[in-house]
Amino acid sequence: MKKTSTYALVFCGICIALNIVLGIITSALGIPLYLDTLGTMLSAAVLGPVPGMIVGSLSNIITGLIYSVSDIPFFIVNLVVGLITGLVVKKWKYSIVTAVILGLVLAVVCPAIGTPIGLYVYGGFNGSFSDVLVMSLVEGGKTIFQASFLRNIASNLIDKIGTAVIAWVLLRAMSQKFYDNFGKEKPEIVK
Repeated sequence: MKKTSTYALVFCGICIALNIVLGIITSALGIPLYLDTLGTMLSAAVLGPVPGMIVGSLSNIITGLIYSVSDIPFFIVNLVVGLITGLVVKKWKYSIVTAVILGLVLAVVCPAIGTPIGLYVYGGFNGSFSDVLVMSLVEGGKTIFQASFLRNIASNLIDKIGTAVIAWVLLRAMSQKFYDNFGKEKPEIVK
């Protein structure tokens, strides 16, 4: 049992590091994608919703403490990614179709949670090129919330679907021996 817990703890640590590194890279490049939920999705799929929620939350909290405490409230978004991913993988076979549907759901849910946080913390802008879109939509008559939400939906469609598909590919590649480390059966991952 202790060995299983150690493997789970190490895997969660790797997933947190993956989230942080991908988040830093995309932020440094100034692209309107996040890619900071891949570790959350992997931990939720392998270990369940609660570990996924913890990985997601700690990823954002640690990043916020390192770079900007104003980013910490966004942990709620990553927490929800862990919850939804863990529940989906637990309930249904994780196929490419499931991954795309999961990505679509998260592409709406994440902006629904993150947009109000972003408005409060940053006024609706995220410092990327996509701020031009937000300003154009505002000048076209949209409210700052509507403009920011539409921008966030657009970037999340690519980000969350892509991340869910990458998670599916990685989970398919993992052997039963990997899952044995956690005392679990490999979830049914189908083509």
